[in-house]
Amino acid sequence: MAEKKKRVVVVGGGIAGSLLCKTFHKHHHVDFTLIDSKEYFEITWANLRSMVEPSFAKRTLINHHEYLPGASIITSDAIEIDEQHQVSTTSDRQIAFDYLVIATGHMGNHHVTISDRLRQFEADYEKIQSSNTILIVGGGPTGVELAGEIVVDFPAKKVKLVHRGSRLLEFISETAGKKVLDWLTARNVEVILGQSVDLDSSSDGVYSMSSGETIAADCHFKCTSEPIGSSWIKETILKDCLDDHGRLMVDEHLRVKGFANIFAIGDVTDVPELKQGYLAQKHALVVANNLKLLIEGGDEGKMVKYSPATSAMAIVSLGRREALAYIRCVTMIGRIPGLIKSKDLFVGKTRKQLGLKA
Repeated sequence: MAEKKKRVVVVGGGIAGSLLCKTFHKHHHVDFTLIDSKEYFEITWANLRSMVEPSFAKRTLINHHEYLPGASIITSDAIEIDEQHQVSTTSDRQIAFDYLVIATGHMGNHHVTISDRLRQFEADYEKIQSSNTILIVGGGPTGVELAGEIVVDFPAKKVKLVHRGSRLLEFISETAGKKVLDWLTARNVEVILGQSVDLDSSSDGVYSMSSGETIAADCHFKCTSEPIGSSWIKETILKDCLDDHGRLMVDEHLRVKGFANIFAIGDVTDVPELKQGYLAQKHALVVANNLKLLIEGGDEGKMVKYSPATSAMAIVSLGRREALAYIRCVTMIGRIPGLIKSKDLFVGKTRKQLGLKA
């Protein structure tokens, strides 16, 4: 009699979930199912290039079936995890599991199909192209990178960037924030720090700021962080495993605390480190190793432990040729770090990790 395969269910097809699924694709002892709210994996850190060059998105939006041919993929939202070890979805499906991995990250875009997402990038491009003055709200990596993309591709546009913090890129060093500020202002970007914008207050393109002053723009882009994708978990058996920030509490093996057969990876976890794509990929590889060990009847004592990143590392692209790199407390800006990331934004590398052509 053939040995019964273990049922592995992965909820979330982002950077961590997609890599984990690829690792288990065609594994002889695993019958896995991916549940994702959209039909594709999106290389999210390349989105800002796609807003100024919509055709770039054709390589960054990858249908799940393209890198997981023949796999069981359910395009729906998960809404329940019950004591019978089942995940329920908004499409009235119940999927039983022996092992569950939650990889729902942050709330992202709501476009289910690739064609809808491509249309959104086209709409963003048209908005930028038709505007003389563009307001960006948020001075983290997303806001800074979008400003860089716009001023490089559309140097005649007036870009205004408003950030509630006292400096840009607060997650890394003060020196890095100052270098980026100088780079932006040298390209005529108006940077306003220590203020927020009420985007609902717009009247004929004029917005109210927290200082009581106003700021005018033809269009705006909100580049602040999205909520963690865990609100649905509050109604499941894992509701008591969420911390005060809505993140799943995990142990050193990335198992959800209190559950031997449920793991979590990526931004949805409470791992004490920056929430970055390359770290989410490391989570996926650790859990892949641990799942294989458990599925094949290995000793739990030999499970891999995840070591959180102890120092911040980042490369922030500034248009197509330049970037800021912050590695091991060393900051560098210009063409050299740009050679590492800015031309292709790691899209080719990420596609290769999924077994696809760059």
